Amino acid sequence: MLETERLRLRPLELVDEDALFAVLGDAVAMQWYPQALTREETRGWIERNRARFAEFGGGLFAMELRGELIGDCGPTYHEIEGRQELEVGYHVRRDLWGRGFATEAARAVMEFAFARWRPYRLISLIRPENLQSRRVAEKNGLALDKVIFWRGYDTCIYQMRAEDWPG
Repeated sequence: MLETERLRLRPLELVDEDALFAVLGDAVAMQWYPQALTREETRGWIERNRARFAEFGGGLFAMELRGELIGDCGPTYHEIEGRQELEVGYHVRRDLWGRGFATEAARAVMEFAFARWRPYRLISLIRPENLQSRRVAEKNGLALDKVIFWRGYDTCIYQMRAEDWPG
């Protein structure tokens, strides 16, 4: 479990399905994905992240504000150009956008990931049009490395190298 000034980040649980579906099932909040998730896909999302925690000790955390799940944020591995990369991803319920929750959660996750796995870099994979997520990455010190074609879309790879981490 991770704590910030306003947030608590803990492993996702199956009881989080309704609250997480309010985020991942929202077509506007998920506009940069192929589509919003169904309730079953949200359950699968939770199950995959629970398996990630069991396998390597990390995955998307439930993001809680005063005990209420408002999104998720965490480190996950993805294959990018033939190499396993550790990504920091985040989703916040749309009615809470613009309040700094994704930035705050991602910063805590970056600290956790650099301390736990000591990767040579952390990345965030963001569609070029997703200006809000790009700002979150930039506020946390990630810089645009390049744009690649990934999973059917142009995708920005934002990065922070370990030697640049101020923590």
